[in-house]
Amino acid sequence: MTKQTVVVALGGNALLRRGEPLEAEVQRHNIEIAVKTICEIANEYNVVLVHGNGPQVGLLALQGLEYKKVSPYPLDVLGSETQGMIGYMLMQEFKNQMPGINATCMLTQMTVDPSDPAFADPTKPIGPIYEEAEARELAEKYHWTIKPDGQHFRRVVPSPQPTGIVEHEAITALIDQGHLVICTGGGGIPVKRENGKLVGVEAVIDKDMSAAFLAKQLDADALLILTDAEAVYLDWGKPTQHALRSTTPTELAKYQFDAGSMGPKIEASCEFIKQGGKVVGIGSLQDGLRILQGTAGTNITKG
Repeated sequence: MTKQTVVVALGGNALLRRGEPLEAEVQRHNIEIAVKTICEIANEYNVVLVHGNGPQVGLLALQGLEYKKVSPYPLDVLGSETQGMIGYMLMQEFKNQMPGINATCMLTQMTVDPSDPAFADPTKPIGPIYEEAEARELAEKYHWTIKPDGQHFRRVVPSPQPTGIVEHEAITALIDQGHLVICTGGGGIPVKRENGKLVGVEAVIDKDMSAAFLAKQLDADALLILTDAEAVYLDWGKPTQHALRSTTPTELAKYQFDAGSMGPKIEASCEFIKQGGKVVGIGSLQDGLRILQGTAGTNITKG
């Protein structure tokens, strides 16, 4: 029987957890844990993997600011660097855990609209967390925009909506050949079309929205968003908090979700369902396969 195709969105914070040192070996350890879960899914599904890059691209930006002899590299270039770095670690670990698998990383450019209102209101957090005083000092020094992130602060950058996948045909060809494809990492490298040419854009696209866009383009059977929450919760952090186990975009539209965490995941999920997607699962990394089986996490369907 032909396997169904699932697009799996793995958060950048699953690779570098909040408060952990931004070390390569820490990422390797976390990737080993993540790949174990994704291999379970890959035994039963064709997997297309999208990963986040918020902590990683922020670290590269910080490192670039410290070397004064060249201008800092733009965010689209840093995004491509994170795709290569994280993709390499993921491919290596897939080979270590499933030697017979063909795991391929595709550097992926994602087109955006230069007139997207996101450019006037940066919202995408990147880099490490800071205490307020340090965050404001860095913002003044480097002309950053900073916003609260829980009890801390982080740098935020524009996060425009994806409008097209430049390497779509190559990704499809690899899937047809049975590859586990790692693509649109960090939401894709943001580019625009200008005078007939592709040009990089200073932004970081939300990886969940890109994963939903990719899943629709591929006509995937499911979208799975893996995060650090066990499910979608109402009244988060209150004594009345409770999980939504099965829901619809219509029901979710009644509630307000944190724009810095669950909000973009809900928005991406509802967009996928509204565009004809069958099901979205949201939940914790270790429950990946169970979420797809409907026994854990939150399932979102048209209803």
